Amino acid sequence: MRKRVIYTLQVASIANIWVFVLAVNWWILSLLRVSHELNDALNASVAIGLVAVPLFFLIASVLTYVFVGLQRHGNGAGKRGTEDPGS
Repeated sequence: MRKRVIYTLQVASIANIWVFVLAVNWWILSLLRVSHELNDALNASVAIGLVAVPLFFLIASVLTYVFVGLQRHGNGAGKRGTEDPGS
């Protein structure tokens, strides 16, 4: 039961990361659209968009990759034996 709760919280955490990333990217793209519609300076919006959008996707992708990898290979703790790493 405890493992199931922990797994559910981990999946919820990954889902929240992706919701955050998609919301921030939508916000940046809408700022670009509004800036273009108002004939405002696009330089700052484009520069922020070129850096932030791929960076957020990269971070969320790496976190998701690590989570999926850990789930495939077990929890990692205690898999290779019960010896103490300090001994």
